[in-house]
Amino acid sequence: MNWDWGDKPRQKRPPPRHGLKVRKLGATWWGQRWIEALERFSREYLSRLGRGRTYARAGRVHDLRFALGEVRARVTGSSASPYQVVLRLEPFDAAIWDTAIQAMSTRASFAAELLAGRMPENIDAVFRTHKRSLFPRNTQDLQTDCSCLDWANPCKHVAALHYVLGEALDKDPFLLFELRGRTKRQVLQALSQLRSGSGAGLEEEHAAASANDVTAGMLVPADAVNNYELAATPLPSMRFTFDAPQPAAGILRTIAAPASWTVPETPVQLFDVPYAKAAALARDLALPEEAGSRETGDGSKDGSTL
Repeated sequence: MNWDWGDKPRQKRPPPRHGLKVRKLGATWWGQRWIEALERFSREYLSRLGRGRTYARAGRVHDLRFALGEVRARVTGSSASPYQVVLRLEPFDAAIWDTAIQAMSTRASFAAELLAGRMPENIDAVFRTHKRSLFPRNTQDLQTDCSCLDWANPCKHVAALHYVLGEALDKDPFLLFELRGRTKRQVLQALSQLRSGSGAGLEEEHAAASANDVTAGMLVPADAVNNYELAATPLPSMRFTFDAPQPAAGILRTIAAPASWTVPETPVQLFDVPYAKAAALARDLALPEEAGSRETGDGSKDGSTL
C-alpha cells in the first residue's frame, strides 16, 4: 500500500446492477434483533457501521450465498475487484437441535407461526437447556472475515453484509436456522414426525389442509344465489309519519347569526321559505302517493302516514 500523503484517495466503483439494496432495516423483531447484535458488539467502530449501512442501501453487496453455518458475499468498494466477505455462526450439534425441536413440538403455536413465515417470539426458550441462542450473543459467537486491509472488526464491508442479511432474515426467518445448522425442510419434517408420527413434512400437511379447505367448502344452490336479496319470510307492516316541524325552519330560529354575517336579513328571514319548501319536497319523495295532502311551502300541512 502506498502511504504517500500526496496521493488522492481512490474513487469508489459504482455498485453493480444486481446489488442488493436494503430498503428497511429490521422490519421484524428477529431482523431487528440480528442488527442489534452487530451494533452491540461494535460500539467502538460506529463509523464503520454508518458506512456499512450506506453500502447496504446503495446496493454494494452482491452474490449472496448461504450454507450451513455461514454466508458469503462480495462487496464492491474502491478496490478494482470486489471484496470477499464471510460471516459465520457456530452450527448447533445434533443433540442441541434434537432437544430444541422436541420442545417446539409440544407447542402448536410454534409450527403455526413458522408455517406463516414468522419466527416465534420466544423461540430462544427451546435452546436455553443447552445455554444457546439462535442469535449471536458475543463477538466469539459471530466470526467474520473480509479481504480488505481494514483491521477493524467489523469493517464497513462486513457491516454492510450484516445489514443485508438482516433484511434477508426479515423475509425468510428460516435462514437463521440454516446459519445454525438446520435447513427449513429438516426442521419442519422433524416437527411433523414428532407431532403426528408420520413421515410427511409440515409443508405437505399444510398444503393438503389448504386443498381440503377448498374442496370441502359449503355448496350454495343456484336458487339461493338468485333469491339472495329476498326475505326468507314476509316482513311485518311498518308505519311512518312525516310531519312538518312547527314552526317551519325551527332550527334556524334557535341559532344566532354568525359573527361574520353581513347580509341585512337574518338567517331566518333569508332561509325560512326555502327551508320549508325543501322539507315539503323531502316528504313528497318519501310518500309520493299522498303528496297532495301535505304542505305546499307556506308552513301548513296534513300529517301523512304509511
